[in-house]
Amino acid sequence: MRVVSLFLPDWPIDRLRRAQGASQEAAPEADAGEISPDGPLVLVQRIGNRRLIYAANMAARAAGLRPGVAVAQAQALVPELGIQDVELGADAAALKKLGLWALRLYSPLVAVDPPDGLVIDATGAAHLRGGEEAMLHDMVVRLAASGINARAAMADSWGAAHAFARATSKPVIVVPPGETATLLQRLPLAFLRLPSEMVDQLRRLGFERVSDIASQPRGPLTQRFGPELHRRLDQALGRLREPIEPIRAPELIEARWQFAEPIGAPETLARYTGKLAGALCEMLVAKGVGARRLDLLFHRVDSEMQAIRIGTAMPNRDAKRLTRLLCDKLETIDPGFGVEAMSLCATLAEPFETKQVRTSLLEETPDTDVSSLVDILANRVGGANLYRFAPVESDVPERSVGRIAPASGAVGRKWPASLPRPVRLLRKPEPIETMALLPDHPPVSFSWRGVRRRISRADGPERIFGEWWKRDAENNAVRDYFQVEDEQGERFWIFRSGDGEHPETGGQSWYLHGIFG
Repeated sequence: MRVVSLFLPDWPIDRLRRAQGASQEAAPEADAGEISPDGPLVLVQRIGNRRLIYAANMAARAAGLRPGVAVAQAQALVPELGIQDVELGADAAALKKLGLWALRLYSPLVAVDPPDGLVIDATGAAHLRGGEEAMLHDMVVRLAASGINARAAMADSWGAAHAFARATSKPVIVVPPGETATLLQRLPLAFLRLPSEMVDQLRRLGFERVSDIASQPRGPLTQRFGPELHRRLDQALGRLREPIEPIRAPELIEARWQFAEPIGAPETLARYTGKLAGALCEMLVAKGVGARRLDLLFHRVDSEMQAIRIGTAMPNRDAKRLTRLLCDKLETIDPGFGVEAMSLCATLAEPFETKQVRTSLLEETPDTDVSSLVDILANRVGGANLYRFAPVESDVPERSVGRIAPASGAVGRKWPASLPRPVRLLRKPEPIETMALLPDHPPVSFSWRGVRRRISRADGPERIFGEWWKRDAENNAVRDYFQVEDEQGERFWIFRSGDGEHPETGGQSWYLHGIFG
């Protein structure tokens, strides 16, 4: 099991800033109460007759203000302090919306970890995002682009991921599988999600770190502090399961099947998967939409939940096709002691466009539908790893190709037919050693990847200038491209950096950029 804890250290502040930014866009003239992005700011909460700091931004923390400090004392320390009342209801609602965002992008099992985090079961989902570390980086970068400070940690349990995300200042930390228990021993007890009063009492007794209580007999500590201490410890070490109850949007289209007796046989799971797919497709037809992403959840009798996620290139409501995609992943599910309920929901649905079927031989032959093949490949290797090439308006060859989704429509651009381009364009031009007569003659021979090739035919040069409007370094940049064929009949696309005469146009080095079919 691999669990991600997404920690938002400045969540109330970030949420308030985003809310006020949205209101400013809606009504630019209403600037009352606007918070300064750089000045010290605190959110306060009234407890009885006292007003205490609930959260503080980075500038306020640098001035020595912390949650729990009285507002009067804070104003005495920082006279220019900005003060806002905390809105716990708005914070919780916004955190749930953030959870729904993570649900759509990363995993079918996402839960809120109040008051400032999310927990995500990423088991079997990280490879679809390029690996565990790449997925966490993607989360942090996306949130940072929205003005939300975030830290993400992945470990073998919810408790461990929660602890590592809050114990380090690194934006991303990935604990290798099997090393959670060892690394957890070094952390302070405060990160085990224990009550602050219990942590203070343990410190007075000399227990500072997780290793201090992990090596002690359980009986005396349980008698003194109750079962909560070792329950949190076992959850963090992965000895005690902690089920993740996923959040769901109210408008979610979902079909559910509750069993009188637990099931676990693969053929039984496959049969009910087909029944759920049929029921869900009827709901999709009634709403006039098709599914783009489906989550199949398995509720086990031991309160653990497992999930399968599939995606489709186009909105789909074909029950047989969706069943086949779901059943391809059933082998990843461990039913344990049995599954007591299954639910299938469309986490992403889009309007379904019907197509006219050809009924006459006189009509034009319709385009071949490859979306079924795209769906199978995308669910095996990940949607981000499946794409097709499309032309981009650029004279520089490596910039003239872009990646788009396999089922995307026409982009409205074409590569120039008058300028032949190689079938295979290298991601980055590779240097070669050549023998050539300058300035305008093609090489007589060249060496590439340890193999020397004599050129029998050549055509060129085709001169390509740098895009000066993008980078100052390309103001005078020039490339002279040649199509060459060696004695074995293999054809290559090579170029010289520079015009062969003026040093400012390039270093006059030779590179291989592509291979013709």
